[in-house]
Amino acid sequence: MTSDILTTARPTAPTARSAAATVGRLIRAELRLALREPMVLAFVFAFPVVTVLVIAGAFTAEDAPDFGGVDPSHWYVSSYLAVIIAAVGLVMVPVHVAAYRERGVLRRFTAAGFPRSSFAVACIAVGVLLTLVGSAVMLCVAAPLYGLLPVDSPARTVLAVIAGAITFTSIGLLIGTLVPNARAAQGIGLLAFFPSFLLGGGGPPPSVMNDGMRRAADLLPLTHVTQSIRDPWLGTGTGTGHLLIALAFLAVSALGWSRALRV
Repeated sequence: MTSDILTTARPTAPTARSAAATVGRLIRAELRLALREPMVLAFVFAFPVVTVLVIAGAFTAEDAPDFGGVDPSHWYVSSYLAVIIAAVGLVMVPVHVAAYRERGVLRRFTAAGFPRSSFAVACIAVGVLLTLVGSAVMLCVAAPLYGLLPVDSPARTVLAVIAGAITFTSIGLLIGTLVPNARAAQGIGLLAFFPSFLLGGGGPPPSVMNDGMRRAADLLPLTHVTQSIRDPWLGTGTGTGHLLIALAFLAVSALGWSRALRV
């Protein structure tokens, strides 16, 4: 599998055009590999869909005061875009990166003449693509059952989704470059995913959490990614402040993995 990537994406000349073409082929190869992984299919496409269908149906319009006056189904559907982002960044990416490091694939990329940044760029691109596809699948399933509230600010919402996907893919890259092997990456990723999922927008609304849970939620990057998406979609705010906090997590994580990968 790895040899196929190295063969199909081998650069032919150290020019900007050939480097871009190489990264493009690497993105396609990485996307094919990702779609063959059962964990990706389960956590990116199946888990958010099944969970949002269950939890959004557990509340009615009478519960709107607990959700800031918003219909609970609309609150959860918009929030679960961030759950897909977290699944990509915390479950898929760390295992993939750690497995490559464990098998020496990243060293082989370097020996084959790949730009040092090409693998990170490909990972981020694949993370964004999977987020968009997973979001489309979730919305197509949820729309007939719960309806979709018109997006109040489409540009801000799309920007937040893409920025959130880049941020969590970057966090996943950092985890994958720090842990010793793929099994450790899987364990750490899952341990990070479920608390983030429950406190960061996929679980109970903040109004029913106690003070300790709310303080913990405020420390999680997923909380800010969720609100940066949900606020401009539902018209409850611009989400700008939360987006800036998410981008701060992006900057810190990118600094970490760029040093580890020597980008």
